[in-house]
Amino acid sequence: MASVPGGTAAASALTDEPVPLRGRLLTLMISMFVANLGTFLVWGAGPLLLAVQTQNIDSAHKAGNLAAVATTGALTAMVAGPLAGRVSDRTRSRFGRRTPWMVVGGLVGGLAMIGVGSANTVVQLALAWAIVNVGYNFALGPLSAVFPDRVPPAVRGKFSAVTGLGLTLGATLGAVIGARFASATYAGYLLFGGISLVLLVLFVVFNPDTSTKGLPRAPFSPMAFLQSFWVSPRRYPDFAWGFAGRILLYLGYFLVHTYLLYILQDYIGLGDKAIQVVPLLAGIGLAGLIVGSLTAGLLSDRWGRRRVPAVVAGVIMAVALAIPFSWPTLAGMVAYAATAGVGVGAYASVDTALMSQVLPSSADFAKDLGVLNIASTLPQTLAPALAGLIVVELGGYAALFPVGIVLALAGSFAVLRIKSVR
Repeated sequence: MASVPGGTAAASALTDEPVPLRGRLLTLMISMFVANLGTFLVWGAGPLLLAVQTQNIDSAHKAGNLAAVATTGALTAMVAGPLAGRVSDRTRSRFGRRTPWMVVGGLVGGLAMIGVGSANTVVQLALAWAIVNVGYNFALGPLSAVFPDRVPPAVRGKFSAVTGLGLTLGATLGAVIGARFASATYAGYLLFGGISLVLLVLFVVFNPDTSTKGLPRAPFSPMAFLQSFWVSPRRYPDFAWGFAGRILLYLGYFLVHTYLLYILQDYIGLGDKAIQVVPLLAGIGLAGLIVGSLTAGLLSDRWGRRRVPAVVAGVIMAVALAIPFSWPTLAGMVAYAATAGVGVGAYASVDTALMSQVLPSSADFAKDLGVLNIASTLPQTLAPALAGLIVVELGGYAALFPVGIVLALAGSFAVLRIKSVR
């Protein structure tokens, strides 16, 4: 049998036989948790720091300008994600397929954070944030491909719960810590860019990939390359339903998350005190997130079910969005944060394991995951523009919540349509 990049752990991922979660596999899980946490500090702090910076540049047009900056970055990420995955699939080096791109992507993203912090116009901010998205997607695409490359199916639920917790914990801590840099955004960008780069480098040091220099590689065809990003819903309906479910669930979430600071300022009525409330809501959300993530991940392994916990998580997210709509107070936002934390944590903990079981091709893990990651970045692309339209045309920030509820429930229905995974 041909050697598999990633060594023993990768080889064991080809079978469903039980394997002990120890040694190199345990190191991989812990390292991936830490790398995800460090990188998602950027995505947790970024929206908050961008909102503050955009408001400082032009407070009168803050909502529209933030939408432009966030949309530019997310559009870039939507292209960079699958491109990074496909490029890493084809990479042949003594360091393996994934390692070079994780390091280069982390370096580019970290340097671009300096540009974001230095921007003093909306155009500069949008361009620098776009480069940040390119860099980190070239790191995260290959990093996400390590999961199907090396993790055996028998432990993917536990693995997904722990590594998924890294994503959501990083995003939550990013918001908490980022709020402390509201008056020093440049220093905040430097801190988060530096942390993410260091932790990505540590990941590749502790989890070296095997050389891929001797692996065959199909001849490159530009047309075939572009066509490879298309995954036929007819041939792979479960992948398509999972893709749609992720888009809808996260779109419902990001409608509110992208404008959280402005919602607290103008919908809840906290004004200048809103920035002080963000860490409180993030901390409460973190507690719910940990509960939801660990509970759903462990139960999905025990029951052998991935789909049902994901569907329930979407319903919980819909309930969370209903709370501040009917109770527009600080207490309502606290209840929202706790409930949404449980829902997002539960969904993130099982989503990776669920989707790893419906990927179309084992030969193109990173490419397919890159395509799937569009379902995470596309909501961030659509949410700012859609939220801005809703706020202007449908009566302010209150209208964001019922739209989010409909989207979350539609996402749950899409996941429910997956047939090949219980």
